[in-house]
Amino acid sequence: MESNQTYDTDVLVVGSGPAGGSAALLLASYGVRTLLVTKYGWLANTPRAHITNQRTMEVLRDLGVDAEATEAGSPAELMGDTVLCTALAGEEIGRIRSWGTGPHSATEYGTASPAQMIDLPQTYLEPILVKNAAARGAKIRFDTEFLDLEQDADGVTARLRDRVRGDEFTVRARYLIGADGGRSRVAEQIGLPIAGQSGKAGSMNITFKADLSRYVAHRPSVLYWVMRPGAHMGGIGMGLVRMVRPWNEWLLVWGYDIDQPAPDMDEAAARDIVHDLIGDRDIPVEITSSSLWTVNHSYATTYSAGRVFCAGDAVHRHPPSNGLGSNTSIQDSYNLAWKLAMVIRGEAGPGLLDTYTAERAPVGKQIVDRANLSRDQFGPVFQALGLDGYSEEDDIVRGLAACRGETADGAKRRQALEEAIQLKNYEFNAHGVEMNQRYVSSAVVEDAGPAEVWTGDPELIHRPTTRPGAKLPHAWLVDGGGHRISTLDVVGKGTFTVVTGLSGGVWEAAAADCGNALGIPLKSVRIGAGNSRDAYGEWRRTSELAEDGCLLVRPDGHIAWRSASAPETEPSAYEELLGALKAVLDR
Repeated sequence: MESNQTYDTDVLVVGSGPAGGSAALLLASYGVRTLLVTKYGWLANTPRAHITNQRTMEVLRDLGVDAEATEAGSPAELMGDTVLCTALAGEEIGRIRSWGTGPHSATEYGTASPAQMIDLPQTYLEPILVKNAAARGAKIRFDTEFLDLEQDADGVTARLRDRVRGDEFTVRARYLIGADGGRSRVAEQIGLPIAGQSGKAGSMNITFKADLSRYVAHRPSVLYWVMRPGAHMGGIGMGLVRMVRPWNEWLLVWGYDIDQPAPDMDEAAARDIVHDLIGDRDIPVEITSSSLWTVNHSYATTYSAGRVFCAGDAVHRHPPSNGLGSNTSIQDSYNLAWKLAMVIRGEAGPGLLDTYTAERAPVGKQIVDRANLSRDQFGPVFQALGLDGYSEEDDIVRGLAACRGETADGAKRRQALEEAIQLKNYEFNAHGVEMNQRYVSSAVVEDAGPAEVWTGDPELIHRPTTRPGAKLPHAWLVDGGGHRISTLDVVGKGTFTVVTGLSGGVWEAAAADCGNALGIPLKSVRIGAGNSRDAYGEWRRTSELAEDGCLLVRPDGHIAWRSASAPETEPSAYEELLGALKAVLDR
């Protein structure tokens, strides 16, 4: 291997969005020399991504920046009354309790995680990630454009352009992460295979400022879906007025016909669309930006080539339905960063890096399919109202009147509308999609027992388990000072952790010996001891283990291996744990 001095950095990250920013923050937190470059002069200039789900908040909690995120975001109680209407000032068609805020789902969401979902627009998220990455040692270069790369057996040489001076230069790194978005130059250069379809439909974003509190504060939500003539032309199936800041900053989404020339969206045209969806043409509106984008249904089947890895929109491209984009991007980096850190430090073999594609590509495909299906599932709402995608305003009025009719036909339509709205739970309450990832790779030692049996819809309901491949379940513990902590708080921080119970002392001794034998940091936690008491009995009810059983938890909180109970002797425990670690770390 080349000496440290021949590398300018250990990891070069291209792109400063959710994937790139979190990759830089994670790597810097793990002590890895990291350089992040972006061709732009600053971070996100529009609040594109915004839904920040519980799993992502758990990642931010592990990084110690969750409090900053919570302070910058809008809380769950302002997110959840998703409205379908003819205009904000018009007739309401229905509402959907969203993001776990409904009385039936609030308990499940609250039980699943120590973290609460928030609405955190990308304009607020990216500075938190990049600022903390820089504070922890990552080098950040704005106005620095990635041009191309060459890689060999020992590293990657990237050619970059300084967009201030205009000159080109090279950077030598051990590894490179392409987090450069849906038109990723990195992914194209390394030839990542992209499956699916691009350019399914055309959409536009219009950001604006207006005090809309009179129309929305009594039904607080992130999303107000507006059924207007012309919504068939693309986008998400209906017009959307999205809260950025309650209740005076907004982002509107509208469609255009992708088979026709792109519209020329000047300020007057944008204001006309905004006023139309609000339904009040007298309200003052300040247009702040407009941009066009396309709806895609595409995903990479392989996430890396050699020493180059891609993450985020570079490998999964989809509409914003379900709010999965930035969450999946950050979780890509959470999966990759600890693996790179351990390989760079010589603590793991290079085969560990192959597990990135094995674990994350199925997740990427799932969320691309789910987001596109959610987009299509507005169709039954139109059908219940007797409308097709090309309805005029009079048709919408007649459809609503028929649905309100005090007749057998009206009752039938109302039932169909209710069923159509309930179908949207798969977009707005897809807790299982957000939390039920099960990794299958050589970084997971599979259980010998029967396959997992699902109870409840796995897309809607989160099912915690300690089966290898799943994330560690959350349960509340109590520390030595009497303060409540989560099981997730005693693992992570870039380190493998052995989790056992009070009577599992044999595993604690084995962990110390295995850490010494492999030359890696290896924490051990005995739940029930002074700093992690199972005061509520939640861990006992959740763990699926005997008290002297053992979990080997990876730095990303996913379970690598488990033993239902302890062997009789310490040497046996050592051999079992050492074998699991060697398998997972490609040692």
